Amino acid sequence: MMESSSLLEKGIARILKLSADLQIKRRATTKYSLAFHDLSIAIAAYGDVLAILTALREQDQYSCTLGFLNSLQASPETARAIL
Repeated sequence: MMESSSLLEKGIARILKLSADLQIKRRATTKYSLAFHDLSIAIAAYGDVLAILTALREQDQYSCTLGFLNSLQASPETARAIL
């Protein structure tokens, strides 16, 4: 789980950087130009990808926690079986 978490963190950081770069470019363009429109669409797409990656990160965190809790719940049963 640690590798996927660090990979997700790297992906989120990269998307944030790319989105910030496009937002800077968009500010330098004319508001009603085709370039402004294209950059706005790309920024929105980065936002969608960011939402997916953060949802995966949250799911990964919850699955780690639930896996730990399940192992704690399984421990007393194992201890009883040994006794």
